[in-house]
Amino acid sequence: MSEDETSPPARAARSGAVASQPTRFVLITGLSGSGKSSVAKCFEDLGYLCVDNLPLSLLRPFLDRPQDHAPGVERIAIVTDIRTPGLASELPEILAGIDRSKLDLVLLFMETSEEVLVRRYSETRRRHPLDSGGPVIEDIRREREMLGDIRGLADKVYDTTEWTIHEVRAEIYREFSTSAAELGLTLSLVSFGFKRGIPYGTDMLFDVRFLPNPYFVPELRPLSGLDRPIVDYLEELDEFAELRERLSGLLEYLLPRFSAENRSYLTVSIGCTGGRHRSVALTEALAGKLRGAGWLVRVQHRDIDR
Repeated sequence: MSEDETSPPARAARSGAVASQPTRFVLITGLSGSGKSSVAKCFEDLGYLCVDNLPLSLLRPFLDRPQDHAPGVERIAIVTDIRTPGLASELPEILAGIDRSKLDLVLLFMETSEEVLVRRYSETRRRHPLDSGGPVIEDIRREREMLGDIRGLADKVYDTTEWTIHEVRAEIYREFSTSAAELGLTLSLVSFGFKRGIPYGTDMLFDVRFLPNPYFVPELRPLSGLDRPIVDYLEELDEFAELRERLSGLLEYLLPRFSAENRSYLTVSIGCTGGRHRSVALTEALAGKLRGAGWLVRVQHRDIDR
């Protein structure tokens, strides 16, 4: 037997042993209100196991032995932020003790301008995690100062001040996707009511208020476009069937062309008066046809419960 055949690599090959790849781990942190939850959803869409606000007492063993806590999971994303007691002082120490040969770790830090953060807190009327009873700008500045050392350790820093949710998603996909399939276009179909305004971020809009309105049929009024009686009512209309076919044909024509331009996200909004009957039913019908054609489709019924 030759020396090569008795070497550790040769013995491993004969026994069928294969060196395991380090777990891909993205640790998401940063300023409150900077978009960490939206980023976590992007990682979910990429197939990552996502955990929000994991206590530091659990984070340390998770980083040390990820396969013990999530067997078979190759990609993990965890959000940890100022809500976690001791984050500012303990996280740098935890990161310093990581065995990088066992963990492919990226520390992603999210931040946004003070002006935008103040506006977001005003719009949502939510309290800042460090709420001191004074102006929210003071809490924002205190958090930024507390997280300064962690920001300095970050592998990537995303400033979302000027980014839309679509731009955030595109950036996450560009940086963290591992296959061409993950970069494919995602179609978002949104039903809505015109009396509550057009959905933010709409790329294409279709008005279906010309269709007869089930709202004026007393027994149908309390139902929604997800209910079979509404669908049956609309399916009996020639104009509904023709509209469904024309719109699905148009989108099947357009989507490959948007995708060829490296477009990762397209939002198509379909509106009726209240956003409960006609737009909902048509959105569901289009989603079914386009999914059947192989497109990744997400559906949102913005006004169905209003």
